Amino acid sequence: MADQAVEKHFYDVVVVGAGGAGLRAAIEAHEQGARTAIVCKSLLGKAHTVMAEGGIAASMGNVYAEDNWRVHFRDTMRGGKMLNHWRMAQLHAQEAPDRVRELEDWGALFDRTAAGLISQRDFGGHRFARLAHVGDRTGLELIRTLQQRVVQLGIDVFMECTVTKLLTTDDAMVGAFGYRRESGEFIVWQAPSVILATGGIGKAFKVTSNSWEYSGDGHALALRAGATLVNMEFVQFHPTGMVWPLSVKGLLITESVRGEGGVLKNSEGKRFMFDYIPEFFKAETADNEEEADRWYDDHTNNRRPPELLPRDEVARAINSEVKAGRGSPHGGVFLDIASRRTPEDIKKRLPSMYHQFKELAEVDITKEPMEVGPTCHYVMGGVEVDPDTAAAKIRGLYAAGEVAGGMHGSNRLGGNSLSDLLVFGRRAGASAALYAAEKKATPPEVTDDALAQARQEALAPLERQGGENPYAIHAELQNTMNDLVGIIRTAGELQQALDKVAALKARIANLSVEGKRRYNPGWHLALDLPNMLTVSECVAKAALERQESRGGHTRDDFPKPTPEWGALNLICSSSDGAVSLTRQPLPQMPDELATLFQETT
Repeated sequence: MADQAVEKHFYDVVVVGAGGAGLRAAIEAHEQGARTAIVCKSLLGKAHTVMAEGGIAASMGNVYAEDNWRVHFRDTMRGGKMLNHWRMAQLHAQEAPDRVRELEDWGALFDRTAAGLISQRDFGGHRFARLAHVGDRTGLELIRTLQQRVVQLGIDVFMECTVTKLLTTDDAMVGAFGYRRESGEFIVWQAPSVILATGGIGKAFKVTSNSWEYSGDGHALALRAGATLVNMEFVQFHPTGMVWPLSVKGLLITESVRGEGGVLKNSEGKRFMFDYIPEFFKAETADNEEEADRWYDDHTNNRRPPELLPRDEVARAINSEVKAGRGSPHGGVFLDIASRRTPEDIKKRLPSMYHQFKELAEVDITKEPMEVGPTCHYVMGGVEVDPDTAAAKIRGLYAAGEVAGGMHGSNRLGGNSLSDLLVFGRRAGASAALYAAEKKATPPEVTDDALAQARQEALAPLERQGGENPYAIHAELQNTMNDLVGIIRTAGELQQALDKVAALKARIANLSVEGKRRYNPGWHLALDLPNMLTVSECVAKAALERQESRGGHTRDDFPKPTPEWGALNLICSSSDGAVSLTRQPLPQMPDELATLFQETT
């Protein structure tokens, strides 16, 4: 029957996701000679990478000549509270400058210094100004550049297609199964190498900067295929999301506002971040306004403003001020750039932010402060990969970008996301192409039984009558994660969240959707929900297990970091739909890198 047909395609490498990591991976795989395809859930260019507005972190030394990869490596490890995979942080710091210069060679138009070099700006947690930027639209320029190159190279792109299952034989990849979102027609991409570049998990939370595509697809697909996830408890709440109006609550306000001199104030007009400097950062953070304001003119004393502490520290501080009753009228705090920069400077250096507030909130940021608050932004946990090859635990499966874990430890520094996806996107593409070349003599085959099972699983909500409503379950999940697995966590609330997620998992077995496959958003959500519930269970289970506070994981009942937990990763695996958790020692850092943390400059 025609309804039983499945559209089939054959490639060497299939990249799932078309953000910066996916595009860079596809470019590299193609240039290594692999027949490559990109599958993206939305339109090409509609990627969350564009939300990374501030810049690309790379120790190019264009503003401060003393910057180098060792300082960047040290900043990244310290920002992640030393839970990063040291090898990933090392490769990232060493290779980021070349990846930025490569973008420029491909046509990216960066802002320039007076000497004509690529301009670099300050960002939280970075010792030196090292974010290569294009105003506050850096992510957009990165995507434009990579997208243009993908089109120029003639790489096949399947837009508005969702992958619902990774296909394996004998614990090795053989392809991916999915459907066209417009028509509902099923597709199989047969390939020995699959690269996951699907981004994060933010749509499991009620207040998030993430767009609708971020439903944890790659994390869940990898887990169900037999791969492992590392440190899923670490979820970054960006300190500054919009809090008003409700229609845009959670929408990102770039860290560039603080990098350009913006300060945080409570309802009493107090610049409160001086009250929240942790012991770990006191040596390098200014403790008074006069010293903080000198930072932008003189970096030599290593005393940055407290507004430029790592994101986890700033988010917790804002959360504390709001809970203490010193918040703004709509439940946030105030971010003031108007008193710090001229209107001309603001419009020139922060054009997107100026227009965003003017159009969405009727606020002129050149004249008045913004109301901001924490928003679920990024997950540090992800697919456990080999640092050098980006390979997961399943042969032929690779991951890069936000879906991959390990690089950022317990907290990601701003600007490191764009350099991360460039460095490891390239490495994933090269490794996947090499593996595919080795498999050419024995190309993988997808069995008819595997296709029939994948198809049956996808159609189940449409064939069921009178079952659960996917929209209602999604709303319950978002409220659960927001209220019980948010910035501040306790054992009791985490257990409540796990009980609730378990109940929702039982209910989605009875999901039903009216209508047919064509133009059916309810069906799309029904297929996304198992992924969101899977990653939510991983986050809550790992958060309950880690009895300390570190980075993006804060336990009110265990408020301090501990040496024991600082030496352990938490690994999630899955069997028959059940998530299990194991402890794993942190990889040992070589002595020549460990000595860098004994230096003071």
